Amino acid sequence: MTGKWEETAPAFTVFPERKSWTLPNGSQSSSTITQQSHPSNMADSLQTVMDYAVAVARKAGEVVQTALAGDRKVMTKSSAVDLVTQTDQKVEKLIIQSVKEKFPTHRFIGEESVAAGEACELTNEPTWIIDPIDGTTNFVHSFPFVAVSIGFSVNKQVEVGVVYSCLEDKMFTARRGRGAFCNGEPLQVSEQTDVHQSIIATEFGSNRDPEVVDKIFCSMKNVLKLPVHGVRSAGTAAINMCLVASGCVEAYYEIGMHVWDIAAGSLIVSEAGGLVLDVDGGQVDLMSRRVLAANNRSIAEKIVKEIVLFRPPRDDALDHKQ
Repeated sequence: MTGKWEETAPAFTVFPERKSWTLPNGSQSSSTITQQSHPSNMADSLQTVMDYAVAVARKAGEVVQTALAGDRKVMTKSSAVDLVTQTDQKVEKLIIQSVKEKFPTHRFIGEESVAAGEACELTNEPTWIIDPIDGTTNFVHSFPFVAVSIGFSVNKQVEVGVVYSCLEDKMFTARRGRGAFCNGEPLQVSEQTDVHQSIIATEFGSNRDPEVVDKIFCSMKNVLKLPVHGVRSAGTAAINMCLVASGCVEAYYEIGMHVWDIAAGSLIVSEAGGLVLDVDGGQVDLMSRRVLAANNRSIAEKIVKEIVLFRPPRDDALDHKQ
């Protein structure tokens, strides 16, 4: 095997608190991963996770596509515009149950599980970070950007990212050190360095507090006045990040999204050659609910200067059950 993983990976397990783990065939690994494991064993284990995440995402996408043809019962969570459907809940249950059958010791952070009261805690343990339908409002209105997002984290670092854009039938995948792909074709961020010739993506979120709304629109106005070619919103953080990775837009920023919205996409962007930062230009913290994904540092620095900063409650400090 060749590639960045073998060059950079330390000679110890990516599952430091487990002496072994269960493979998708239900058996224990014949090559137990211990503190002296060879990097190739780690790579094989992560490929197993990747393959299973892709299969589960595709199955979940089929459920979403079927549901679009029928009635969609809509409920609300934190506000009248923070929507959830029975399909969100059904898809998350499908993903978690499927993964638990194959990886019973792994942890989960799922949007609907957290909304139901489960802890949103990212530990060193192998953790699947799931958004069953990223773009629920799009789904409710049949707006054609809806994604299943699955990230896999170890030691609080995303190692595998899968985003399935269901209606486009686009499967975005990434493994740390192995590149990013869409339907098997390599992804590469845009080479554009002139922000004035860029398209920037952002979202409005579901917070309708007047002060927050004013800051969101002020940031957008600042970016537009740079000027840039345009500002776009797909209605889903995961797809916005994949658009950066694909070279379609130069940057995406948002304040107020959640860890399950960006975990998978953050790896896809970085593996496509991009940067993932905090909106202040510092190191990204997946739990902070703030993100800037850009094709390069030149574009990122220009956008950072235009964002009106605020700090929403952190995911790991927020009571999601309301």
